[in-house]
Formats: sequence, C-alpha cells, structure tokens
Amino acid sequence: MQDRFIHSITQLPPKLASALLPLLGHDFAGHLDAQQLAQLMAAANLSETELLLALLPIAAALANPPISDFYVGAIAKGKSGAVYMGANLELAGEALFHSVHAEQSAISHAWLSGESQILDIIVNASPCGHCRQFMNELVNGANIQIHLPRQQVQPLSHYLPHAFGPQDLNVTMPLLSKQQTEFAIESSDPMVIEGLDHASLSYAPYSKCFAAVVLETHDGATFCGRYAENAAFNPSMLPMQMALTALLRHDRDFSDINRALLIESSQGKISLVGATLDALQAVSTIELEHLVLEPS
Repeated sequence: MQDRFIHSITQLPPKLASALLPLLGHDFAGHLDAQQLAQLMAAANLSETELLLALLPIAAALANPPISDFYVGAIAKGKSGAVYMGANLELAGEALFHSVHAEQSAISHAWLSGESQILDIIVNASPCGHCRQFMNELVNGANIQIHLPRQQVQPLSHYLPHAFGPQDLNVTMPLLSKQQTEFAIESSDPMVIEGLDHASLSYAPYSKCFAAVVLETHDGATFCGRYAENAAFNPSMLPMQMALTALLRHDRDFSDINRALLIESSQGKISLVGATLDALQAVSTIELEHLVLEPS
C-alpha cells in the first residue's frame, strides 16, 4: 500500500478497508472500474452511494494543499460505470487562481480517461459556487447527481438554479462532448505527439485557445492536461494545473519533472504561456518548452 493512504484507510469500515487494501498498490491513482466497485460493494455490504461516500478519505489523501492545509476529496462517476477520484491542489506561494478544486480534479481525471459524461459527483461538503459553475459546463450538467453525507441526493440544478452556461453563449457542444481540432505539424518527438493529441481534444469554445501541457518525469513517464474553459471564464481549468493533478494522483513529486511542454493554438484570443510559466516555476526550475501552432 502507498504511504499516503496509511492514515485514510483507518477511517474506512473494516470490511471495506480489507477489501480495498490489495488495490492500493504502487499503480493506484484513484480509478476504480465498474467490476471493482461491485466487488467492493459485495465485500463491504454497502450500497454504491454508501461505498463512494466511505471512499472519500482515500480521495482526500491525493490532495496537496500547502496554503489551506484543508484536504478535500471528490469522486466522479462516469457513464461507463467507473469512478474517478480527485483532490484539491494548491501551489505554495502562488496566487489562489492557480488552485484546483477537488471536483475539478475528479472531473478532469474522468475526461482524460475518455469519459463522455459524468453522472454523479460524490463529495463530503456542498460544492462551492466555483465548482457548481464548472460542473454546469459539462454534458447534461444540470442533471448531475450530487451526493453528500447525510443529505438527500439532488441534481446540480438544485444547487445552481437559474444557471448561466454554454447554451447562453451559443455553445452547443459542452465540455466532455467529443470534439477535435487538428494542428498542422509533423514531429518525431513523443512528447509533442502526445501534446498534439491532447490539445486537439481540449475545450476552448470562448477563446479558441486550444491547448495542452505534457510533463515528463525522469523515468520517461508523461502526464498531460488539456485546457477546459467555462462560460463564466474564471472556473476554467488550465492545462498545467490538470497535468500537475495527474502527476500527483500517480504518486509522483514535483521534483520528478524533467521536461514541460505547452502547445497552444496560434488563433486563440488569449495565450496561456504566462500562467503556465507561473505554475511551473512554483514547483520546478526546468524551462518551459512552448509551441504555438496553426490549426489545420
């Protein structure tokens, strides 16, 4: 079992802790498929909602909050039946807009894993306004079911009535819907190839700044993030923050980063290079590689 889960597993019901323990090995990064969920439910004699609420301490163990020292975990259930854990991220000494909320982290985890819709969000406290707005950007966002301890399950529309969302800005393909922007470049660099794939899948209907970040660690592993915009602009999730949350979920340290690459569209109304540099310099001394590419 990874050291970061030593304390949190003691907070689980004993039967669940015993069943979960074999899954918390070196490769565990907060993902459980539908079959694993069913096995845990049977072993612990819990309903799905009871199980997922009980697993929140495991999700919170993925957090990195050096400013608030407040550990928050969230779990997103995708249309596939799998669940994806996420946790809050703060960058020491940096402006608070660099922070990632637990719900954003879990949703980005699901998106990077290929999910096309989020059905449920499980979290131990009512989502803040920032997260409610971020969730409203998703496919069928108003109907996402919010699960909280000792409270009735309610759709997002209950927590965000009279919402402002993509439809108000004439966006018909919300976040997580399948869409792709191709870029005109040929490269043999695996990091560039991976970054192009993620930039093409990024969501930037308002600025057209389709972008992605790839982080490579010393052992050659890579962790990616895509830009995810929001109709209200401020809850947008930057690709560097998404990549950093992916790296931390996989139990890596910022000191493991060996290369960092930002790819963004030349036709965007904005550039993410300044914010990306700020975030990178908060955690590493390596230089940012920056490619500005023409969409094909």
